[in-house]
Amino acid sequence: MVQRFADVLDLVRLGRELGFEYIYTGHHYLTHPYQMMQPLPSLARLAAETGEMDMLSTILMPLQNPIRLAEEVATLDVITNGHIIIAPALGYRDEEYEAFGVTHEDRLRRMLECMKLMQLLWTGEEVTFKGEFTQVTGVHLGIKPVQQPHPRMWMTANGDGMVRRIARMGYVWYLNPHGAFDTLARQVEMYRAVRDEAGFGPVETLPMSRETFVAETRQQAQDTARPFLESKYRTYAAWGQDKAMPGEEDFTQSFDELSQGRFIVGDPDDVIADLIKFKEIGVTHASLRFGWPGTPKHVVEGAIRLAAKEVLPALQ
Repeated sequence: MVQRFADVLDLVRLGRELGFEYIYTGHHYLTHPYQMMQPLPSLARLAAETGEMDMLSTILMPLQNPIRLAEEVATLDVITNGHIIIAPALGYRDEEYEAFGVTHEDRLRRMLECMKLMQLLWTGEEVTFKGEFTQVTGVHLGIKPVQQPHPRMWMTANGDGMVRRIARMGYVWYLNPHGAFDTLARQVEMYRAVRDEAGFGPVETLPMSRETFVAETRQQAQDTARPFLESKYRTYAAWGQDKAMPGEEDFTQSFDELSQGRFIVGDPDDVIADLIKFKEIGVTHASLRFGWPGTPKHVVEGAIRLAAKEVLPALQ
């Protein structure tokens, strides 16, 4: 993992030099057989390499103490001079809930309470708050973030119910990386409609994450990405990720079936065409994951370089 993190540092520097606009990290605990570094301390180190790039991290929000998380995110916001974004996520793994003493029944209430209290604390004003899970009396946060009124938050959601909830609250929805295009396109329409009904303005920020790989030919891209994506999605199936999706998703199906409308893998023209489809439904930011557990550094670097040369000019 020491060498792996050194590889990540090199790839972040490369992405900055080639014109990518932000870096992204996910969040899990107890990830055996994979090793996964925790995002916030990792981003604190990576901030030395990012320049003016933004830094985005998913956070399993029901598992967090809101005071500690508010302090840590505000600290990162200062370190990056206002370039931190967090993506609150509900999570779906029983092992994580059990380890933190969280139940399926209270996870959503914990998440929303955590977000509400953090936003109050980030104002810098004195806060008295009595929630279901956290209580503070007459406190001020130890550090005020740079971004005002608070650091940006892009809420993740898979199912229709959560997408509607995000729209009703006026939050930015961060489209999940696992949903097929047709499902996401339908959900975007729903998100816009519910948000409009709730009295919020037009959608200005609509980010997404996608499993992406680009090579000189379509066959080369598919042959390179396939073993790593197959392995990753077998793990997702074992973790129950597909059960958190809308409809009858099944991550145990064949790779060819799984990849339809879900992965962006091909030559530069293929990747551009797929990304333009998302742009046409209003997506404004795309987190492109060019590598997965076990992918050699030189393979990821090759995809980053080719994407910067052939794909980014068609989209920026």
